[in-house]
Amino acid sequence: MSDIIQLLPDSVANQIAAGEVIQRPASVIKELVENAVDAGAKNIHVTVTDAGRTNIQVIDDGKGMSETDARLAFERHSTSKIRKADDLFALHTMGFRGEALASIASVAQVELKSRQNTDEIGTLIYISGSKIERQEPCSCPVGSIFSVSNIFYNVPARRKFLKSNSTELNNILAAFERIALVNPQITFTLHSNGTEVFNLRAANLRQRILDVFGKRFNQELLPVNVDTTMCKVSGFVGKPESARKKGVHQFFFVNGRYMKHPYFNKAVMTAYDRLVPQGEQVPYFLYFEVDPKDIDVNIHPTKTEIKFENDQAIWQILSAAVKESIGMFNDVPTIDFDTEDKPDIPVYNPDVAPGATAPKIRLNPGYNPFKASSSVPSSANFSSAKVKPQVDENWEQLYEGLKDQSQEQDQELSMNLFDEEPAQENTPDSMIAEKSPAHYQYKGKYIMTAVKSGLMIIDQHRAHVRILFEQYLRQLSERTFHSQKVLFPEVVQFPMSEKVIFEKILPEMDYMGFELEDLGGGSYAVNSVPAGLEGVNPVKLVQDMVASALDKGVSALDEINRELALSLARHAAIPHGQVLSNEEMEALVNGLFACENVNYTPDGKSVLCILRQQEIEHLLG
Repeated sequence: MSDIIQLLPDSVANQIAAGEVIQRPASVIKELVENAVDAGAKNIHVTVTDAGRTNIQVIDDGKGMSETDARLAFERHSTSKIRKADDLFALHTMGFRGEALASIASVAQVELKSRQNTDEIGTLIYISGSKIERQEPCSCPVGSIFSVSNIFYNVPARRKFLKSNSTELNNILAAFERIALVNPQITFTLHSNGTEVFNLRAANLRQRILDVFGKRFNQELLPVNVDTTMCKVSGFVGKPESARKKGVHQFFFVNGRYMKHPYFNKAVMTAYDRLVPQGEQVPYFLYFEVDPKDIDVNIHPTKTEIKFENDQAIWQILSAAVKESIGMFNDVPTIDFDTEDKPDIPVYNPDVAPGATAPKIRLNPGYNPFKASSSVPSSANFSSAKVKPQVDENWEQLYEGLKDQSQEQDQELSMNLFDEEPAQENTPDSMIAEKSPAHYQYKGKYIMTAVKSGLMIIDQHRAHVRILFEQYLRQLSERTFHSQKVLFPEVVQFPMSEKVIFEKILPEMDYMGFELEDLGGGSYAVNSVPAGLEGVNPVKLVQDMVASALDKGVSALDEINRELALSLARHAAIPHGQVLSNEEMEALVNGLFACENVNYTPDGKSVLCILRQQEIEHLLG
């Protein structure tokens, strides 16, 4: 039997590793920008074309590389951070596995220009599919210039799985934001297809957050700062009134590295118990500083999941720090009586004003209320002044015709009472149907109605969501929405990552009846909303619609219409707790059963259930 085991070529091994390290163009930017940060750069410029499909360029002014290092950097497992295995537990920098550049070079065409401060001339290296095409001296500034073109050009299967340009650009913006938030001392710029997306100057952390996500965050951030022997926690958390259901910006960083940690997220939200509605989230930007040997960053390939050695103790520290921050800035609701514009009523103190005397009450002891006075006329005068009205002697003639009419009406009434109408079956079911209401509302949330098989229970909010969803979807397809002007236009602001999605769905929102005016800097004025949305906050509605589109990663027009119709239906539907009349319940039930799908909401939640008569009889024994 011949031998079947063989070593993989380096090019194939690098392409396999690229599937793990380089998932999309955002992964390339993450690796290259983190390398620039590790190189001590003060200015980092990123340029992408066609969301990174065509070209990605990262320019930094770091320390640069020598000719030997520039060539060796593209070899597999080449690194400047590790000399032995124990160094893995003492890393303060980002990239360390030594597979990033080798993986990028195996699935793309890479050009590198780099020069150190001590060198007079730089080095140019061009690699295509793990093959070094050329290496020559060149003239370039101090630092490194990476240019990555035609990603996955030699792996068509990988390129096929790339999403649309808007989705990939959104992933790039998310990766860029994570690096920019953790390095506020560095100036970052990002250009997409020649358009400037980000221009972040070096500043403090608070200013960096405002530059990335908008100035509206300035009034919503509360500082957090606690230093213990186990860890140091700093950053900002949002006020309770900044809570939202979707599109909340929540960031954890540990030793300069972004991480996802559901356990610590629960610790933060525990501090907001009874301060925010259930199901809503609060934004936060929290930075941990711990000893590198107390964490393990190698439990996940993307390095976004990190294991802490003392996670329970840090949970307590984090929760206490957030509670302290909320209480310190008086964001915990307290019982406070409004005394503004109220009159100041002094309390009587006899010691303060001894000269003051109480007013005297004057009484007339000879007053008799039953004694007649001269002002009241006497009985004789009163009786003489009273004139008796004269009555006509023939008064009976005035009522002669009315007597005959009343007799005829009495006879008709008696005949109607005893006329035999078409016979009605006086059965128990008919009597129950006549005396019992058609629908019954339970606790302002459910509508109960009797059906042939038993008792039907309908969720009024979900039923109305289903009705409005199909109505709005029909109007979107027919373009029959009508706008309603807002009396006082409100301003909604989007960060750059959300602005990309918003500009994509903006034409559909115009068709729906929204009128938004671009104010520049990611701010828009809401001038009109679709008719029928009275009482709905337009700013929150637009933000939730963009957040829904962002979560779903919409690309097709039908999907956009579906998400917009669902967002509108959720906001305009009857809320839980609203008392309905019999006519309103009847209209809601009839509208529900006229829908295409009566059992489930558009997002898959049950609208109704039936408690069968056999089950009721079984429960009662």
